Amino acid sequence: MPFRSLLYQTSNAINLISPALLKQCKSISQANLVHQQAIVQGLLTHFSINLVSTYLALNAPSHALSLLRRLTPSSDAVYSWNALIRRALRLGLLHRSLSLFRTMRRLSWSPDHYTYPFIFKACGELPSFSHGSCVHAVVVSTGFDSNVFVCNATVAMYGRCGALDYARQVFDEMLVREIFDLVSWNSITAVFIQSGDSKRGIELFRRMWKECDFNVRPDAVSLVNVLPACASMGDCLSGKQVHGFSVRSGLFDDVYVANSLVDMYAKCGMMNEANKVFDRMEIKDVVSWNSMVTGYSQIGKFEEAVGLFEKMSEENIELDVVSWSAVIAGYSQRGLGYEALNVFRQMQVCGSNPNEVTLVSLLSGCASIGALLHGKETHCHAIKCILNFDRSDPREDGLVLNAMIDMYTKCEDISAGRAIFDSISPKDRNVVTWTAMIGGYAQHGEANDGLELFSRMIKEDRLVKPNAFTISCALMACARLAALRSGRQIHAYVLRNQYDFDVLHVANCLVDMYSKSGDIGAARVVFDNMKRRNDVSWTSLMTGYGMHGQGEEAVKVFDQMSREGLDPDGVTLLVLLYACSHSGMVDEGMRYFSNMSKDFGVAPGEEHYASMVDLLSRAGRFDDATKLIEDMPMKPGPIVWVGLLSGCRVHANVELGEYAAGQLMELESESDGSYTLLSNIYANARRWKDVTRIRSLMKHSGVRKRPGCSWVQGKKGTETFFVGDRSHRESKQIYGLLSELIRRIKVAGYVPETSFALHDVDDEEKGDLLFEHSEKLALAYGILTSAPGAPIRITKNLRVCGDCHTAITYISNIIHHEIILRDSSRFHHFKNGSCSCKGYW
Repeated sequence: MPFRSLLYQTSNAINLISPALLKQCKSISQANLVHQQAIVQGLLTHFSINLVSTYLALNAPSHALSLLRRLTPSSDAVYSWNALIRRALRLGLLHRSLSLFRTMRRLSWSPDHYTYPFIFKACGELPSFSHGSCVHAVVVSTGFDSNVFVCNATVAMYGRCGALDYARQVFDEMLVREIFDLVSWNSITAVFIQSGDSKRGIELFRRMWKECDFNVRPDAVSLVNVLPACASMGDCLSGKQVHGFSVRSGLFDDVYVANSLVDMYAKCGMMNEANKVFDRMEIKDVVSWNSMVTGYSQIGKFEEAVGLFEKMSEENIELDVVSWSAVIAGYSQRGLGYEALNVFRQMQVCGSNPNEVTLVSLLSGCASIGALLHGKETHCHAIKCILNFDRSDPREDGLVLNAMIDMYTKCEDISAGRAIFDSISPKDRNVVTWTAMIGGYAQHGEANDGLELFSRMIKEDRLVKPNAFTISCALMACARLAALRSGRQIHAYVLRNQYDFDVLHVANCLVDMYSKSGDIGAARVVFDNMKRRNDVSWTSLMTGYGMHGQGEEAVKVFDQMSREGLDPDGVTLLVLLYACSHSGMVDEGMRYFSNMSKDFGVAPGEEHYASMVDLLSRAGRFDDATKLIEDMPMKPGPIVWVGLLSGCRVHANVELGEYAAGQLMELESESDGSYTLLSNIYANARRWKDVTRIRSLMKHSGVRKRPGCSWVQGKKGTETFFVGDRSHRESKQIYGLLSELIRRIKVAGYVPETSFALHDVDDEEKGDLLFEHSEKLALAYGILTSAPGAPIRITKNLRVCGDCHTAITYISNIIHHEIILRDSSRFHHFKNGSCSCKGYW
């Protein structure tokens, strides 16, 4: 019989408007009919609570609330209010939950011990400390602070709001009043662990374990809470103790506990122990397998990770997004971007949808191999499937957007990276966002832009403080620019803000910055004050000494490193050979090179051979250099021939220089520096037709010579000069001073080296061309603007011109400044008529 007919045929019988009839309602209209009949018959008072439940079951909360508003408050009907609040909470309508609570109290209803936990959960998930503390005040005033269920919810609320001290205070009061249970201990432990304070979380777990009686002994939830804390701290000893307790208490058989143990051992790098736990598990789920795959990936055992991944497929274990992401991340971390892309394609074929972690790992893989096109495709996929452009929860997008900035900058599309950075609202930028963009500029773009952005971060964004990685990126930018003043300011910022100098990479970057900015003494001071050092620390200092022509000091550092038990690798030995080459230490360089395999277990690579060719060629030992090239176990690459060509320029060896240049052209090397070196050799031999031929060849091959550019630090910042530059506001004074300096050094014996003017014109005109070189202009400006006796620091983007080197050597004898010039190869310290390079440049 239809519901409407049944209702009207029995409308005079009170017993038929009953809970049973209400349960038969399949729609809101049917419930309304029953509601109407109850009002007509005066039976609403009897069935109001049942009607509210019916409306809620039919997903009609407004009807339920309208009815509740008209009822007289009673303890029995509070359940209906709780049901309304719980529904709003389940749907994520957190403010609606709080509004219902306020309406309930305004209508004089009294919440019970079930109401408050729902409200505290809403306050925690918002999170809203102000609302939560107000509700806590109501709890205390109504006496519900003696209810353990409510108190546990209070602790959890304060924890989610980040008010750890309040959470701990409530918990301590519960202990004093003996109003606690196992959930209380689990709640406070979870509060500290989830907020990142793993140490205090573990301490609370130990206290529960030791102090409490049998009724509150740790359960599976307790162990699942504390094991991630052990993993995050690398506290494998505590993890093993928890493991032992789980076996003794019979909790090991719980799959969640066993999974947490596998995850803990894996994150501590103890894969043998993780594997033993995994093998002992009677029940395994996809989380168990994922923990093992992720663990192997994180420690670099990618063969084992991929093997387990394939075994999951063979055993028909449904691969989830975590499984796929772990393998993609493993390949990406290893720099195997194409393999990561192949796994992602398989993931798509299998119908598994990627999440933010998947795309972040994939973008990292694209960045590692410079795969800009694939990175753009990943960007498009993120737009379609992941990114939340209404910005309702920008935290969900932050990871992906930061990874995109990193990918674009590492693929050298700086403008795209900056466009994404600028699209992020300033309030949504975190320290990773700033660091990714600053690092992109420092390593792959305009270092000046990186420093400007770092300065803007400090001045404009008071909420985001630079971390150690941000500082390191800014210091890398200073090192690229030889911007000593900016580097010193950043160093001072680090000291003022009490950054921990035990952060190794910050200290290493300071050593590198000072070395490459011309202050090797400051680099040594930083190095000597480091609490810890690694191979990068030693190598950075050795590189600095090599750049400054202090090969003997570099050898001393190398010997000290060996005495302290650190084994040099191929990079360290390459730096050592470089230092020997730039200091003319031929015999020492030959000895270290010859004994590499025997003394250090490092087989010489192409770079080591190239360094030795450079060393021998600079010393004029061309027979030894060519013999070494002939004996190389691998085919010589461009870096070897460039080393030989450089030596030919120094010693004007035209025939061998032509041979080296020919080899470079066969290798299709398109470096403008190689052509320039050969042009210099021809010009020195006054073979102007060959100079013209090389220029024509460069033009035909599409190789453009980079214009010489020098910049110098003045009182008001850094000034840049190009050859023949007359655009500077003080150009008249600069050229006037330079003319006077040239006149004086000519009297002292300076003769312009016209071979460095690559034009077939008379010597007087060549002298005028040399007069306008950028490093000379920068020097004149430095003299005009520097305080008496202050060092003048000049940086050039190319190798310093030979004539400029000679002229500056003479000038250093008639001015009271040390001149520190950094070119593309090394530092030159000019003082009292001599240079630190001693001719080995």
